[in-house]
Amino acid sequence: MTDTTSTQPADTARASELGAVARFLKATELDTRMLGMIGALLLIWVGLHVISSLRLGVNPLDFDSRTFLTPRNLWNLSVQTSAVAIMASGMVLVIVMRNIDLSVGSAEGVIGMVMGFAQVHFLVRFVGLELGNPWIWVLALLIGLALGLIIGAFQGFIIAYLEVPAFIVTLGGLLVWRGAAWWVTSGQTVAPLDATFQLMGGGPAGAIGAKWSWVVGVVACLAVIFMHFNGRVQRKRFRFPLRPVWAETLLATVTCAIILGAVWLANSYPWPVGIVNRYAAANNITVPEGGLFIAHGIAIPVLMAVAVGLIMTFVTKRTRFGRYVFAIGGNPEAANLAGINTRWITMKVFMIMGVLATIAAAISSARQNSSTNVLGTLDELLVIAAAVIGGTSLAGGSGTVLGAMLGALLMQSLQSGMVLLGVDSPLQSIVVGAVLVVAVWLDTLYRKRV
Repeated sequence: MTDTTSTQPADTARASELGAVARFLKATELDTRMLGMIGALLLIWVGLHVISSLRLGVNPLDFDSRTFLTPRNLWNLSVQTSAVAIMASGMVLVIVMRNIDLSVGSAEGVIGMVMGFAQVHFLVRFVGLELGNPWIWVLALLIGLALGLIIGAFQGFIIAYLEVPAFIVTLGGLLVWRGAAWWVTSGQTVAPLDATFQLMGGGPAGAIGAKWSWVVGVVACLAVIFMHFNGRVQRKRFRFPLRPVWAETLLATVTCAIILGAVWLANSYPWPVGIVNRYAAANNITVPEGGLFIAHGIAIPVLMAVAVGLIMTFVTKRTRFGRYVFAIGGNPEAANLAGINTRWITMKVFMIMGVLATIAAAISSARQNSSTNVLGTLDELLVIAAAVIGGTSLAGGSGTVLGAMLGALLMQSLQSGMVLLGVDSPLQSIVVGAVLVVAVWLDTLYRKRV
């Protein structure tokens, strides 16, 4: 006869622990998939840091300037992620509606080339604006936004009203817009871009500095506190279940800690010595013996990505248009019978995607201070991968903007880490492709479990 008395306390303890975790998740209303993705991201960061430290022969706890988890690398990582994260927020809507957009990278390329041509040639030679005119970057950006809107509307019209599958239309767009990018300047690189336009690419001048970074961080924390307070008031008003006070306090505290931690990290990355010395000489500042520390602060492209993420989250969760998008993705036939203009909604989604491709093109070209034919190459794969890894289902009907932007950060972390480790480009593509397949497989398992 088997003695089971010794295993009963262990089983009881394990069940109690699982029950505590379930109660915690229920009280805080945290998304387990989002927590899993954050955990995977942290695991990747720690793994890349340890591997890069061992490769350099340094102690992982010393945080050598050439390892992964350093202010310099994480600051650059945030800037590199911005363009893909912005387009991924729009790709969520596209995939939620059971469509796909393979042309975003090529659209980004042709829009970036047109904006560069406008700054260097069109607005100067043909319109007559002088170099350095403050209207040059504004007009170039407006031209890019108009072109992005036209590209999105054109493709959306063919998909929605002519009923050509999105895969075919955007695959054609991938080839057409890439060819058009070459055609604009016959394959020549356009440079240099307007100085003000370059600020959207980051760098010492394209960041807001330490003081304003702390201001942004404090304002963001106050906004988080207000949102939790207002959310509780609205729940009481409509008699919805309330989260425990400790859960609200914990969520607000953790969110504010993450925000302030990100600000501290951005302020820990100083300007390069050469730029600091030139700045000090130009402003008659005496450089102390140990050197002058001037913090970058939060990069402008990161602020742009955060702003786009907040706007897109509001659109998806707080507007009728957002609800219609998810309704169409959940059941297109039922949405059509309910009176939703599915064709117009589809067209608007692709128009939004075109506008977001313009913003990404501005950031990418500003970072390089040039518009080249390779701008946006294969970005469509990173954008789609980011959305899927972030929890957007290819079956349609579900997805979050925050998840897609975290997915973009995860994908860029892998790429940045592999570059830091000196991994060959072909192997990088293999890893990215494998991660995408695994993400879709995990999504399939999750949907079967649910």
